[in-house]
Parts: sequence; structure tokens; C-alpha cells
Amino acid sequence: MKVIDNGTVTNPKGYKGTGLHIGIKKKNKDFALIVSDVEAKAVGTFTTNMVKAAPVLWDKHIVENYETVKAIAINSGIANACTGELGNQANEKFASIVGDALEVDKEKVLICSTGVIGKQLPTEPIEKGIGDALKQLKGDHQAGIDVATSIMTTDTKPKHLAVEIEVGGKTVTIGACCKGSGMIHPNMATMLGFITTDLNISKELLNKALKSVIPDTFNMISVDRDTSTNDTVLLLANGLAGNDEITEENEDYQIFKEALYYVNEYLAKCIAGDGEGATKLLEVNVKGAKDVKQAKVIAKSVCTSPLVKTAIYGNDANWGRLLCAMGYSGEEFDPYQVDLFIESEFGNLQLVENGMATDYSEEFATKILSSEYVKANIIMKIADGKATAWGCDLTYDYVKINADYRS
Repeated sequence: MKVIDNGTVTNPKGYKGTGLHIGIKKKNKDFALIVSDVEAKAVGTFTTNMVKAAPVLWDKHIVENYETVKAIAINSGIANACTGELGNQANEKFASIVGDALEVDKEKVLICSTGVIGKQLPTEPIEKGIGDALKQLKGDHQAGIDVATSIMTTDTKPKHLAVEIEVGGKTVTIGACCKGSGMIHPNMATMLGFITTDLNISKELLNKALKSVIPDTFNMISVDRDTSTNDTVLLLANGLAGNDEITEENEDYQIFKEALYYVNEYLAKCIAGDGEGATKLLEVNVKGAKDVKQAKVIAKSVCTSPLVKTAIYGNDANWGRLLCAMGYSGEEFDPYQVDLFIESEFGNLQLVENGMATDYSEEFATKILSSEYVKANIIMKIADGKATAWGCDLTYDYVKINADYRS
């Protein structure tokens, strides 16, 4: 696998994109389009929140009942969630406007929205802006950057990636972008992910590949324990790489799935590290658990603990907070079998052995925790279950950003 330098959703063959300001937000880009030259097979995963936004209901219906789509249209600024039948009508109108412009049925257009919950989505800016969007639709690098930028809300930077793999003697490309900063606790801020590929693969296996990588990537990140009404990951495959269609779980399928995992993990870590007000990416590795389920529960419990997150922010090796978070996870274990290490580019240090403090250097611990990428490695000594979760520190700016969000 080859990672493409600064790659985007427009790197795979046959994909174009654009991003621009159409007036949904007061300023900054607020509308994006991803369009495939030929119709692409589409699959997705969606929020488990019982309150689902209108575009989530639309997209779920489309990917479950239609084989292919032509485009994904995204707006930022308004989530179109908790908006009732008017919200559903606005979403359908959104799809119709884009579909008419592309000369396809509205069911060939997937819709995603992110922003303030409870406000009705105005379709007038979309009607007025779609012409400019089509004029700017391109397949170059800048177009991919524009897409990644236009979907941002409280994100501090665009998040995107592309990789190349060899499948059946053909070069296959996977491109992706995502947004997410607050309301990140997927169980699949608003977390949106868009993945494009030119791979030729059956829809059944495309769906299976996506569903297999989500649990250990996007579903293992948390910024603030809030699962959004709009969380969505969409994957398109247009087949233009020219490989023989993958219809069974053979070596080519495994190569694709491994690359897809890499892309999803990379983007998940980007989201976790860009949490609202965050200064650090926190990675929690649990090994030696009873099973994978227990390892996941404990890793996420530690990652989501406000006291752990504030300790990481303060470069404070307050290891008792980590063990406390393990203890209230709901999982049973012997605390006197637990070892705990902290790690960064500045070194590796054992803080806990068999549930009790080691004679560690506080100065060295502070140095390790001063990194922008901190790992907490937990060894449970029960069996071989393991899992990794990602989160971030909790800072004063998190409160400020969320207190000021609508103003």
C-alpha cells in the first residue's frame, strides 16, 4: 500500500468535487459536492442515536434500496435534525435540486448535513448556489481540499487521505475525508466520513468491508461522550480502476479491506486529535483482557473520563484516575493484576505494577505527557483480548467553544 501525499476524495479515478459558500452559514464554505463520472455502488453506516436527522433517514433508505448513486451533497451550518416533516421535505428538496442539476433522479443523491440542531434547513441558498457548484466541479487536488474544508464546523483543520493498492494487476485508489470535533462518541461532533474508491467490487462485499472496519476505527473514538443525530460514513465504489469485480472474500478483498481499515483508522485519529479545544491525541491500548469486548469497554471508559482527560491536559500522571475509569466501566477484573504504562516520543514509563504505584519519576512522567500524542498502555493479565481507543484532552477552550457555538 502506498500513501498518497496530501491525498483527497478526488484521487480515485472518476471523482470530482467542489466546496463553496452558498449562504447557509454567515461566512466560510458551507456546501460540498462529491460526484462520480459513472454511477457508483454506495454503502454506509449511521448514527445509533434514536434521534436521527432527516438526511440520515434519507441516506439509510437509499443505500438499503438502491444499488448505485451519482453524488453526495453536504451542507454545514444546519444539521436538519429535530425538524419534523418540514425537515424531511427540505432534505428531499435538497436531493431534487442536486439531482436535477446533474440530470439524475433525486434517489441518486445522498445528502449529509451538519451544524445546529433544531433549525429548519433553507433550500433557497442551495437552489441559488448549485449552478456555481457545478461550474467549480473538478477532479483536481484543490477540489478535494475544498470538499474537506466545506464540511467543517468547529474543526480546526480539514481531514483527508488517499492510498493506492494493487488489486488484480490494477492500481486501485481509496480517497477519503471527514469532519468531526465535538459530539464525537460514535457507536456505529457530528462525525461525517466520505470514502471514494475506483475499485470494482460487489455491493454485498463493499458493505461487508465497511461494516467490518468501523467497529475498531470510528466507533473507538470519543471526544465528549455525545453521539450525534447525524453521524454518517458513506463509501462509494465506481469500478473505474478496471479490475475484475470482486465477488468473493479472496486475497484481493483482503487487500482492499486492510487498506480501508488504514484509511478509517487514520481519519478516526485525526478526529480524536482535533477535539474541540484539544491540544493532545490520547490513545488507550488495552491488552490481556478477558476478550475483545471487555478490552473495548475499558479502553473507551478510560478515553471518555473527564478526569483522565483533564489530567492529560495538565501533564499530570494521576494514574488513579485511569484505574478508577476502568473500575466503573462495568467490567469485572482484578485491579491487583493491572500494569499501566505511559508512552510518547519522549519515552516509556511504567506507573503501575500489579495495581500499585511504581517508584517512577514524576519529572519524567510530566515530560512524556507533554507530547501532543500520548499513549496509555494497560496490561490486564487475564487472557488475550485487546483493543485501542482514541480521545483527546479536555481544556478550558472546550467549554468556551461550546458555550459560544450558536453565537
